[in-house]
Amino acid sequence: MSSVKAWVIREPGAAEQLRLEEVPPPTAKLGWVKIRIRAFGLNRSEWFTRRGDSPSVVFPRVLGIECVGEVLDAGGTDLKVGSRVAAMMGGMGRQFDGSYAELTLVPRACVFELFDGLSWDRLAALPEMLQTTHGSLHKGLQIDAARSLLIRGGTSSIGLAALALSKAKGLRVGVTTRSGRKRGQLEAAGADEVWVDDGQLADRVRSSGVVYDRVLELIGTTTLLDSLHCVSAGGIVCMTGILGGKWTLDGFEPLVDIPSGVKLTAYSGEAADLGQAELTRYVELVETGKLRVPAGPVFDFEQLIDAHRLMDRDEAGGKIVVKGIA
Repeated sequence: MSSVKAWVIREPGAAEQLRLEEVPPPTAKLGWVKIRIRAFGLNRSEWFTRRGDSPSVVFPRVLGIECVGEVLDAGGTDLKVGSRVAAMMGGMGRQFDGSYAELTLVPRACVFELFDGLSWDRLAALPEMLQTTHGSLHKGLQIDAARSLLIRGGTSSIGLAALALSKAKGLRVGVTTRSGRKRGQLEAAGADEVWVDDGQLADRVRSSGVVYDRVLELIGTTTLLDSLHCVSAGGIVCMTGILGGKWTLDGFEPLVDIPSGVKLTAYSGEAADLGQAELTRYVELVETGKLRVPAGPVFDFEQLIDAHRLMDRDEAGGKIVVKGIA
């Protein structure tokens, strides 16, 4: 194979900066796994990178931090050629070229075997979403000791996954949305309370009598200070997302802004935070219908720009998936 197709971005900007090109195939090397990509999910981190908000990323670059597919070259690792695998994070699409391509080459530590009968497009919605959600809930929020959770940014793919996993553990879960039109969708997904969020929610939560001992903050710094006042004393707020589009917190005064007894943490973990056994268990729960994670729209490989435009509009209603080249 003298060349492969890949979506290359040479300078940051709008979705149209992504260009479908013929590029040299990745060269096999020891300890790295070459994967034929069958599908991949889109993630907010790729949106930020595309816009130029990831200063560590050097262009030109093939974006994409996760994929599912088949092993073409195991790079001397324990994997077998032809195995069905998922790959995620570990520098994909940032330090080295990622999944917006026919083929990718990733370190073995980022690769997980898949043992299931789900379709490629269904599988592609799961790996990074489950990894981030699992890490946020267990490493960030210590959810096994919790009784209730507020998800700030409930209609995002991570928000919907967190809702599903938390309800499966028996928690009472409230979620936020900027649009009252999405109330029915969130209630159908299992939300106990749906809050229409204008950025100032704490007073309404406290006056309602509802008590949360955990908050998963997916909007980011634009609502973080308010979220600190939505949790009860002794509770935990974990910032995982930056859907609000702002990385930093201006004028932050910890002694003033963090209520006494409330714990503030963040989660930005790696693939290793979700083990092979845990990913297998989650995928099996999805396959059997015991864990329902709402899926978003599926696009063909040639429609990647349209998929990014949909992400720009924040109208997906679930994880956006792009199919690989047939």
